[in-house]
Amino acid sequence: MLIKNAKILVGKSFLEGDIRFGKTIEAVGKLEGEADLDAQGGYVAPGFVDIHTHGAMGEDFSDGKPEGLQPMADYYAAHGVTSFLATTMTLKEEVLTPAMHAIRDFARTGGAKCAGVHLEGPFLSFAKRGAQAAENLHLPDAALFDRLNGASGSQVKLVTVACEEEGAMDFIGYVSQKATVSLGHTSCTYDQAMEAFARGASHATHLFNGMEGLHHRKTGIVAAAMDAGASVELICDGLHIHPAVIRLAHRLYGDKLNLISDSLRCAGMPDGPYELGGQPIEMKNGKACLAGTNTLAGSSISLLDAVRNVAAFGLPLADALYAASTAPAQAVGLTDVGAIRTGAAADLVVLDQNLNLKAVYVDGEKQ
Repeated sequence: MLIKNAKILVGKSFLEGDIRFGKTIEAVGKLEGEADLDAQGGYVAPGFVDIHTHGAMGEDFSDGKPEGLQPMADYYAAHGVTSFLATTMTLKEEVLTPAMHAIRDFARTGGAKCAGVHLEGPFLSFAKRGAQAAENLHLPDAALFDRLNGASGSQVKLVTVACEEEGAMDFIGYVSQKATVSLGHTSCTYDQAMEAFARGASHATHLFNGMEGLHHRKTGIVAAAMDAGASVELICDGLHIHPAVIRLAHRLYGDKLNLISDSLRCAGMPDGPYELGGQPIEMKNGKACLAGTNTLAGSSISLLDAVRNVAAFGLPLADALYAASTAPAQAVGLTDVGAIRTGAAADLVVLDQNLNLKAVYVDGEKQ
């Protein structure tokens, strides 16, 4: 396959030229041959990597339904995502275990690739649980992690934990040898966060949401993540975080900034009642909240929506695309995706100059 006349994202810069690929990327530059696709001055970027998504199209990874994963994979690819982490909620072990089995046994027939699991819970704090069910919270427990990881076929790539909880620091030291540990849904102080990062945590879950805000005397994770050089993720739906704060985060964290969707089963669906982690939610005008409250419960956007949003909010397009692809892949240790380089998987998105999606390739196959 040869795409010509494109602005190709290599690192955080655009290279004007052509790209040839089969299952993997073969060459980038000014290439000979007849184009299979003329990008007409549009963009070719690494396929997006969504490391925090609970579901879409009426399906949720926590349901434990093997037949539910393919519609989600198809939805992701239709919105530029080529790899994702199946993200679960705070639920009892007997509910999470079949969810792990379904993810382990997923036999993809197209669409985006499941690159592993993100356990967003149950190791979270009561005070900052947000839309997570309080009755299912569990103190950090390495044995429980091992059981869930084993049930997934050792596919857990990311674990969110509240580092102030009893046993959390030892948990972080252990689990960080097996997966990326992220701080989130936490009331931790700056000092507690810095200890957690020193113990092996390296990421922050949906920064600013589900944690203490940045105060000039009580900085919490926001400043600690910057000082520790941790990666951070943002929900950029225009509801969870003010655009000015997104611009601030871009300046503070640079290459460590990750875009996520934090999408729920209501993504790609009409307004109405839905369910999340055993709790009722309501989506109105695309805004999902716990039913009868103003508590935000994830989002209904895609990662492509997030890219368009942050570009409209003032981030350079190259940085926005990088934050949706290369940065999240690096944050969770995915080495063969998220970048355009010779030998990498040919997971690519093609956008026109108005950021309309023109084509998506997964392992070189058009979706």
